[in-house]
Parts: sequence; structure tokens; C-alpha cells
Amino acid sequence: MNGTNVDLRDMLVLGAGQLGMAVLRALAPRLRAAKMPLTVLVAPGMLDKPSQQDVATVAELRQLGVEILGIDLNSDERALTDVFRRFRTVVNCTGFVAGPGTQMRITRAVLAADVERYFPWQFGVDYDIVGRGSGQPVFDEQYEVRELLRSQSDTEWVIVSTGMFTSFLFEPAFDVVNLDRGTIHGLGSWDTKVTVTTPEDVGKLTTEILLAEPRIANRVVYVAGDTISYGRLAEVVERVTGRAFQKAEWTLDKLRADLAAKPGDLMARYRAAFALGDGMWWEKSNTYNEREGLKTLNVEEYLRARLS
Repeated sequence: MNGTNVDLRDMLVLGAGQLGMAVLRALAPRLRAAKMPLTVLVAPGMLDKPSQQDVATVAELRQLGVEILGIDLNSDERALTDVFRRFRTVVNCTGFVAGPGTQMRITRAVLAADVERYFPWQFGVDYDIVGRGSGQPVFDEQYEVRELLRSQSDTEWVIVSTGMFTSFLFEPAFDVVNLDRGTIHGLGSWDTKVTVTTPEDVGKLTTEILLAEPRIANRVVYVAGDTISYGRLAEVVERVTGRAFQKAEWTLDKLRADLAAKPGDLMARYRAAFALGDGMWWEKSNTYNEREGLKTLNVEEYLRARLS
């Protein structure tokens, strides 16, 4: 069902990491203008024993006018349910830092709390296409979250599919583009595609989707900064940097063999997943941001900004 208007009262964002802060920076000014409160849930340690980064984050949250709640997401389900019951809308930006099973536990607590509207931590690939049994335990759990949400009708849900964070393509540990070493690896084949979006764009677009009228409900909404093949990525990197890179295609067989040799290696697992192609990309022309005329940063623009 699509409701007619959005209830802005009592909104909770889970997590103030890279994505959580991007959402809060976009959302807080909009709610403040409407004189509506916004709360963020953070790990208690951020308030009790803050690092230097935590101190800066807390200061920014206070400047944004966001109320801060220190709660451990590893608390039992009943305790989380009691917290969530105070809110009409929950936007989950926690990621996988709290370990396996966390996303199912949070989702069950949200449903038990009769939260009216839930944006789960599904900011990633198309788990409907990936399905269960991909060899990625995290992906399996994400698929199960979708099944759970679709099995009920009391809580509205919205899934925002964003693809990979654009910066992850340039993460040395991921080893697709290594700017320092001058290497580029095509996962699966040079024609394999991947959809990417910057956290800042995810924050802005999630805010637009959250506040859209008429209300968006019980849907997967696709967004994208760029959809690019690894071959095209290599062209963009060489053109923008003005350098020749050493290029190698890493086939799915090679990546699966690497994973079999090191089954506990998280990056080997991600490389094997993003070599699959299916479920890892969608056409940018079909996305919410393109339909609504909302500008997002493509890979070339991201890289030029990063290098400047």
C-alpha cells in the first residue's frame, strides 16, 4: 500500500558510522525545519569512552540537533523491542559490525515493537536475485530479512538498493583498483558490471525516499551513482590519472579457488560475490534518482574529486 502522507514524528536512525552520518546530515535539517525530533542510536562506548573521532561525531550530531541514545545493539531482542516501541519510523544504518544474526534480530525487534515504518540495512546489492546459498553468509541473512518483512503486513518497509559504496572500488584490500600499486583487476570478466553509489548520495536519496509524497511503502527502490563494467572502470581510471595501469582479469574460477584456499578471508568472499554480475548491478536509467532528476556522483566524478 502507498499511504498519502509521511508521519515525521518520532524517527530513529540506527548507527552513526559512514552511512548513518550521511543520512543524518541530509535528514536532520529537513526535520528541524518541520520542528520534528530526530534520534540516533549509537554504541554506549561512543558516549562513555569516546575516541577522538567519537568526540567529533557527537559534537556534529549535537550541532545537527539530533538526540543521541546510547544502546548496545547486541542487547537481547526484548530490550531492543522496548527501545524501538518509542518510535514510529526506524532507519537502520548499522552495517554488519555487530556480527552475524544482528540484522535478523533487529528486524524481529522492530516488528515486535509495532514500528509503523522500517528501512532495513539493505543498502547494497539485489538480494532477491542473489538469493540464498550464494556462499556469502551475510547475503543469506539479508535475503532472510526480506522474507521476514514480506511475511507480515503490520509494519511498512522500504528497501533502498544502492550497490557497492563507490569508494570500495578503490579500497586496497578489495584489490579492484589499487592506485598506489598501479593495478586494476576485472572481477569475473572485463564485461562484468557493478552498481556503485557514494555514501553522501545514499544519505540524500534515502532522505528523499523517506519523505516522498505520496508515501513509498513495501517496495524495493533502486538508486545508483553509476553502473559500470570493470573494463570501463579501467578506462576511466587510466584517463583520469593519466597513467597506464597493470591490468588482469580475475575469472570466477580463480576467485572461487582463492576463496576455497582462504574461506575466512572476507575480501576473497566479496571478490567472488562481485564477480557474479547477477544481482550486483541495475541500469542507472531505471533508478529513483534518474526518474526524479536527482544528481548523483558517477565513478569518474568521484575519482576526480578524490584526486583533487
